[in-house]
Amino acid sequence: MPSVASYFHLQQAATFMHEGGVIAYPTESVWGLGCDPWQAEAVAKLWQIKERDPGKGLIVIAADWQQIQPWVCDLPESSQALLRQSWPGPVTWLVPVSESVPTWLRGRHDSLALRVTAHPCAQALCRAFGGPIVSTSANRAGQRPAMTALQVRCWLGSQLDAIVPGDLGGLAKPTEIRDLRTQRVIRPG
Repeated sequence: MPSVASYFHLQQAATFMHEGGVIAYPTESVWGLGCDPWQAEAVAKLWQIKERDPGKGLIVIAADWQQIQPWVCDLPESSQALLRQSWPGPVTWLVPVSESVPTWLRGRHDSLALRVTAHPCAQALCRAFGGPIVSTSANRAGQRPAMTALQVRCWLGSQLDAIVPGDLGGLAKPTEIRDLRTQRVIRPG
C-alpha cells in the first residue's frame, strides 16, 4: 500500500495550490503535476512547465464523489451509476460538460477527464486542498513520465512549488480512460 505524505506536506502543498502554485505528487502509476483547476494562471503555469498544447485538456481528480458531484450532477442517473461503479479507482472518464467549464481544463473538447482516485496520497491531497485538483503526468511533452521523486526534482524541480512525498500506487500503466457517452476505452489501463 502506498504511503501517505505527512499532514505538514499535504497542508503545505494545498497552500501552494491555493496561491496559484504547481506541485508534484505520486499517483496510481506515475508522478503527477497538480494545481487548482479554477485558477487559469496556475493551469497556464502547468502547461508552460510541461511544454504541452493546452488544447489537449487535463484530468481532474477528486477524493470522493462529493468533490466531483458538481461536474456530474446533470448526467442521467444511468451514467452516474456507471461512474460510481468504477470510483474510487483507476478509471478516468471523459464526461460531457457544458461550455461553462473553462477551456483551460477541457481544451478543445466538450468533455472533461474526471477521476475519483483510490490512491491514498492523492486522496489526502484533494482533501487537504478542499476539492478536486488537476492531475497530469510529471514530464515535458513527449518525454517519459517521472517514476520517482528524484526524477521530478531533477527534471522539473526548479519550476515547482512543492513535491509531496509518497509512493506510487503500483499500476504498471497510466489509468484507463473511457468515454462516458460511448463507454469506449480511449486509453487502456
